[in-house]
Amino acid sequence: MVRRARRIKRRLDEAYPDAHCELDFRTPLELVVAVVLSAQCTDKRVNEVTPALFSRYPTAADYAGAQRIELEELIRPTGFYRNKASALMGLGAALMERFDGDVPASLKDLVTLPGVGRKTANVVLGNAFDVPGITVDTHFGRLVRRWGWTELEDPVKVEQAVGELIPRKEWTMLSHRVIFHGRRICHARKPACGACPLARDCPSFGAGPTEFEEASKLVKGPERDHLLALVTEA
Repeated sequence: MVRRARRIKRRLDEAYPDAHCELDFRTPLELVVAVVLSAQCTDKRVNEVTPALFSRYPTAADYAGAQRIELEELIRPTGFYRNKASALMGLGAALMERFDGDVPASLKDLVTLPGVGRKTANVVLGNAFDVPGITVDTHFGRLVRRWGWTELEDPVKVEQAVGELIPRKEWTMLSHRVIFHGRRICHARKPACGACPLARDCPSFGAGPTEFEEASKLVKGPERDHLLALVTEA
């Protein structure tokens, strides 16, 4: 299991060398806010909203003192904007009251903040503070179960199971690359099995079309040519 998991990890490294957090941010606070807004919303839509938002609210104090109607209007396109506005205002207040307006760099502290669960905390730790973390979002959980790394559904247990297979220093980039793979090739309903560079080690091969020509049409993203070349050259 460990050997197969690490072969898949190495293949992901090759497939997505430039994988990264697809939310735009410059500071830890901006990243927390962007991740809160990304719930039930695409990263692309969040990135369209955040430039104006970050300009209007550059500090935790700004969110704490925000006028609700104005804040809601700015984040409306991300959906669930009333709940998200409450979370952002509460986040700003909590940061001011307990952390002098700064985003804390520990999992224990981050998960105490409004709108911040373990998944969000790991995103922030890995991308804003270079603290290794495994981000178990929908794509990540679905793929590691397809690969047989775990059968568990609970995100915390999935995180622990994967952490036993892959060295800690690799966790943040592994998360990005698995999520990239889920968005580009290993789709929920119809994975591009026949055009997948992980096919040789995947126990779920055959869940989608296995012929290259058909499967290649399902491959998405700016890395498409590179991903298809990995398969044809092999």
